[in-house]
Amino acid sequence: MSALTTAEVCITLNGAETATSARTVADLVDLQALTALKIATAVNGHFVPAAKRATTHLKDGDRVEIVSPRQGG
Repeated sequence: MSALTTAEVCITLNGAETATSARTVADLVDLQALTALKIATAVNGHFVPAAKRATTHLKDGDRVEIVSPRQGG
C-alpha cells in the first residue's frame, strides 16, 4: 500500500517532489497561499493562464512551476 492516500497526487513543485491534495492548479495556488499574488503558472512546461487554472487538473508526475515577477538590477 502506498504512503499516499487516494486524495493525494505526487507532483514536482518548483523542483521539489510534493504530495498534495490539490486537484487543479487553482487549488494548488490556494494551498500555497499565493492566490492574492501576481504569479505565472506552468504544468509540464506549458503556461497555464490564470483563467484556466481552475480547469487544469493535476495528475501524478506533473511538473508544476509557480513563479512571481521580481524587480532588480
